[in-house]
Amino acid sequence: MELREGGLDHPAVIELLRFHVREANANTPVANAHALDIDALRHLAIRFWSAWDGDTLLGMAALKELEPGHGEVKSMRVHPDHLRRGVASALLGHIVATARGRGYTRLSLETGTAPAFAPANALYERAGFVDGPVFGGYPASEHNRFMTLVLQEQPA
Repeated sequence: MELREGGLDHPAVIELLRFHVREANANTPVANAHALDIDALRHLAIRFWSAWDGDTLLGMAALKELEPGHGEVKSMRVHPDHLRRGVASALLGHIVATARGRGYTRLSLETGTAPAFAPANALYERAGFVDGPVFGGYPASEHNRFMTLVLQEQPA
């Protein structure tokens, strides 16, 4: 598996991203679905990676800087043909390592509560994420789950 930064213009990435947004909207009320589209992922505060096996897209993920020391996991999605092969763990591990390398003290994420989100929630829990406060201007609702991972203690 090779992780490549960028690639938002690649047709396979565009297709997977469209699938990701459709699935988020199909499993969460629109007011509570916060999957980013291609244009939003081009923001300067966001780094985007895709996972590949040769010419085959396996998955994608992004890291958004919310403020100095605080990042957000965005757009985590494994291609449906490549589930349960360690792709999501590799992508999340890369995001956590990148966040630590940037000196972040905390990494947060917003995900759904519908059954379709159970595998993602389990992945985040295995990685050490715990339920945390609402952040980033998201509205709190029964359809959203907010999780956080402390990367290093903040100086006193």
